[in-house]
Amino acid sequence: MAGLRLGPLLRYTDGSRATVWVETDRPCAAEVRCADGSRGTTRTFHIAGHHYALVPVSGLTPGTATEYEVLLDGTRVWPPPDSRFPPSVIATRPEHEGVRVAFGSCRWAAPPAGGKDRVGPDALDTLSARIAANPRGARPDVLLLLGDQVYADETSDATRHWIAGRRDLKEPPGDQVADYEEYTRLYYESWLDPEVRWLLSTVPSCMIFDDHDVIDDWNTSAAWLAGMRATPWWRERLLSGLMSYWVYQQLGNLSPDELAADPLYAAVRETPDGTDALRAFAARADADPAAVRWSYRRDFGRVRLLMVDSRAARVLDEDRRAMLDPGEAAWLREQILEGRDSYDHLLIGTSLPWLLPHLVHDVETWNAALCGGERGARWARLGERIRQRADLEHWSAFPSSFDALAGLIAEAGTGPGAPATVSVLSGDVHHAYVAEPSWPGRAPDARVAQLTCSPVHNSVPLSIRLGFRFGWSAPARALGRRIARHGRCAPPPVRWRKTGGPWFGNQIMTLTLRGRSARLRLEQARADRDGTTVLRMITDRELA
Repeated sequence: MAGLRLGPLLRYTDGSRATVWVETDRPCAAEVRCADGSRGTTRTFHIAGHHYALVPVSGLTPGTATEYEVLLDGTRVWPPPDSRFPPSVIATRPEHEGVRVAFGSCRWAAPPAGGKDRVGPDALDTLSARIAANPRGARPDVLLLLGDQVYADETSDATRHWIAGRRDLKEPPGDQVADYEEYTRLYYESWLDPEVRWLLSTVPSCMIFDDHDVIDDWNTSAAWLAGMRATPWWRERLLSGLMSYWVYQQLGNLSPDELAADPLYAAVRETPDGTDALRAFAARADADPAAVRWSYRRDFGRVRLLMVDSRAARVLDEDRRAMLDPGEAAWLREQILEGRDSYDHLLIGTSLPWLLPHLVHDVETWNAALCGGERGARWARLGERIRQRADLEHWSAFPSSFDALAGLIAEAGTGPGAPATVSVLSGDVHHAYVAEPSWPGRAPDARVAQLTCSPVHNSVPLSIRLGFRFGWSAPARALGRRIARHGRCAPPPVRWRKTGGPWFGNQIMTLTLRGRSARLRLEQARADRDGTTVLRMITDRELA
C-alpha cells in the first residue's frame, strides 16, 4: 500500500482551481477529494528514486472553504487518523474581497518536539498553532516564502549524523549537502515538522530561492563562480539544488495552465524515470542561466505578485554586471506595466532587499566601482576580496540594476492607472524594517515601500544587531557618502528613509490589501512563561 512521505502542500489556488503537492513512497495514483464534491487525480512521477505528484483540483466554488482528503490508490492517507489539527481546507477567495499576504524568509528547520531550539521559537510553527486554535478566524490567503527554505550549507546535528552514514565527512563538501538524496533529507527535516506540515496543507504558498538553498552568497561574482567551478563537488551540488528546487518548490508556483504548457513537466510525467530529463534541464540552467526562467507572476484579484529570481538570473561578467539578465529584466518590465490599470497593489518579491541601510548601500556601490576598475587593477583585486568576504552582493552591488529597478518602480507608480501601493518584499538580512523611497523632482502617485522580514526561524547574532542599528544611523550615512566618493560613485536616483525598525527576532509580516488600502503588521514569535509560544504584534500600521 502506498504511503505519504511528505505533504500535502496546498500550492496554487484561484477562484475555482487548486494544486496539491505530495511525495509518496512508491508509484501510485494520487487523489484529492473535497467535501463539496470537487476532486482531482494524477499519477506520480519518478525522480532519483522518489515519487511525487502535483494534483490538480477543479470545480471549486469561489468564496468557499472546503475540507479535503488525500488518497493514494484509493486509500485515505491524509488527514492522519490521529491528527490533532483541524481538517485541511482549500479556500477560494472572491475577487472583490481583500487579500491577506504573509511573508518572510530564512527558516532553519526547527528541532524535533522536545529538542532544545537554540534559535528561539519558530514563527511559522507559532502561526500554525494560532490558526489551528481558531480555524474560522483570520488567516493568510497566501504565504510567501522569500528564500532560504532549506540550508544546504548549514545542516543540523541530526542531518550531519545521517550524512555521515552515507559518506566520509572528511571529504568535500564535508557536512554540507552533496547530492539530490541529501537535499530530500533537508526538505523532510523542514516540512515534516507537524505544525509546518499542517500549515502548508491549508494555506497556499509561493516560494523563491535565495543563496542558502544552494550555498551562501551564491553567484556573488564571476571570480566567485570560477572558484566554485574549480572544486570537484560543486557541479553535483548545484545540479541537485536546482533539481530539488524544481520538484519541491517551483512546480507548485505554477498555475495549471502554465503546467500544461511546460515541456519539462510533460517529459518527467511521460517517462518511467524523469531524472535524466530534469538533470539535463538543470545543466542547461547552469550553462546558460538566461535559458531558464524561475521568476513568475501570480494575480490575486486586483493584487499582482511578481516573484523575481535575484540569484540564478544574474549576469556576472564585470563589464556588464547585472542582477537580472536582459531577458529577465524585459520580462519584469512587461509584467509590471502590462494591464497596469487592472491592479491596485503591486508586490515585487525579491529575496534580497532593494533598499538597504545607507552605509551598506554605499559600501556595495563603492565596492562595485572598485571591482569594475574605477581605481585601477590593484584596487580591483582588493575589491574582489572584500566583496566575497563581506557578502557584498545585494541590489546595490549591481548599481545599474538598482537604478533600473528604481526607474521602473517610479514609472509603474506614476500617472493615470497607477496602483495605490508598490511594495518590494524581501528577506535575507536577518532583521525587519520598513523603508520608503522618494525621487528627486518627481513624486509617484503610488505609495512605495521596501518591506523586509527575516528570519522566520534562525539566529540573529549580536554583530548583526549592532551592525544594522549603526548602518541605519546618521553617522553611518555620512560615512557611507565618504566611501562612495572614493569610488567616484554617482548618487543613486532615489532617496529613502527608514520608517520602521530595525526589528530583530523570529518574525513574520502580513500585508492586508483591501480595495486601495493597505495595512502592514509585523509579529514576532515569543515564548510565554509557561513555555507556549505566541505571535506578539510589534507594529501595525497603514501603508495606504
